[in-house]
Amino acid sequence: MVSRVIPVDEFDLVIFGATGDLAHRKILPGLFRRWLAGQIPEGARIIGAARTQQDAAAFRAEAIAAIKEYSGTPPDAASLDSFAAHLDYIAVDATGETGWDTLAKTMRPGVIRAFYFSVAPALFGAIAERLASHGIADADSRIVVEKPFGRDLESARALNGTLAQHFAEGQIYRIDHYLGKETVQNLMAVRFANMLFEPLWNAQNIDHVQITVAETVGVAGRGSYYDQSGAIRDMVQNHMMQLLCLIAMEPPWHFDPDAVRDEKLKVIRALAPIGPEDIVRGQYRGPAEDYRADAENPDSRTESFVALKVEIANWRWTGTPFYLRTGKRLRARTSEIAVIFKEPPHSIFDESDPPANALVIKLQPNEGMTLRVNIKEPGPGGMRLVQVPLDMSFAEALGPDGTDMPDAYERLIMDVIRGNQTLFMRGDEVEAAWAWTDPIIRAWDEAAASPEAYDPGSGGPEEASRLMHRDNRRWREIRA
Repeated sequence: MVSRVIPVDEFDLVIFGATGDLAHRKILPGLFRRWLAGQIPEGARIIGAARTQQDAAAFRAEAIAAIKEYSGTPPDAASLDSFAAHLDYIAVDATGETGWDTLAKTMRPGVIRAFYFSVAPALFGAIAERLASHGIADADSRIVVEKPFGRDLESARALNGTLAQHFAEGQIYRIDHYLGKETVQNLMAVRFANMLFEPLWNAQNIDHVQITVAETVGVAGRGSYYDQSGAIRDMVQNHMMQLLCLIAMEPPWHFDPDAVRDEKLKVIRALAPIGPEDIVRGQYRGPAEDYRADAENPDSRTESFVALKVEIANWRWTGTPFYLRTGKRLRARTSEIAVIFKEPPHSIFDESDPPANALVIKLQPNEGMTLRVNIKEPGPGGMRLVQVPLDMSFAEALGPDGTDMPDAYERLIMDVIRGNQTLFMRGDEVEAAWAWTDPIIRAWDEAAASPEAYDPGSGGPEEASRLMHRDNRRWREIRA
């Protein structure tokens, strides 16, 4: 199966923070891969903007080095030179006036203008203000803003208000790279393009849902930043909330940006308040690797692991819990959604009840979907049941021409150029998520309790297992 590549219109893309880590690891390699695929037109320009004083040639060399390191398949020199010809650079002071007039003169009329804020959120307002005051952004321009989008409801509202002074909501693209993953988008296709699952997608047929995002790395090297956020701000409030919404949302009237985001917003607003008995916080601790040492804070009470039992108070989902867990320094790197169906109401077989069916959506490291069903074990000797997977690994299903799937950033940046906001968060979504999360964080702060310790390389704290056991359920094993 060969994926179709649909070219975008001519554009000027300005990357603020172009000398930073995100630009090097994701944005520039992603744009290069889209160039190789033939999706970026000849007339497109990519303009790096940062405080570093250098010329365009130095930036091109820097970009080529980043692409060689992070693009995956080793690129050939001719392709790199061809791509680099579309790169330019302007030294810009985000909080001052240096470089803005030069950037204004560089922008071309009649092409799409997009501005990627690959900088700290504290600079979003200053950059937005200068884009407007210097006439660099027009009514059709788009801005891309990275998380964290606020650290609580108050700061998220303030940030939304600042951006709204200069840009309409339809111009603001709040990026969450999880929504750009192929499997996440296929989740919507599986649900809404097939009659097979939708009649079963409710509390009558689904016992529970598990959403797991596990990482093997700790916080060493970024501990001081992470210690100010923790697992719930870093993962639950944004990435995992979006995954929950896609699982639980009602069918939108059309695959349209606002129609999809309207339904996601309804899910967030239907989340029931969560009590301390339904939350487990953990912190990895060990003789060789300890969170408090990595965070350079011996008294830290910030969680590196969190597990929650979440209820959605609406007709479709009342009675079906959603279990969320995420953590650092766990035994494997994996992200998955597991939809666990109820067992048959009555077993006609002599042996014990057959295990429940499960639809497992794997987001990383190997994207794909598995439906686990019960069949007769082959061979004579009676009716013995065994559970087997019906697999759809994208690497196998799409063949050699489809396995090199675009990275999430590649897809999302092209959506920005197209003007398609379906896979981006709307301002009221962000605020609603914080409105649900803030009371949880506030309760932790007031309790001043330390997280449960867990061993690095384990499955998390024992309390997380008890969270499930009390409901006669158990977590799926964390494995790649």
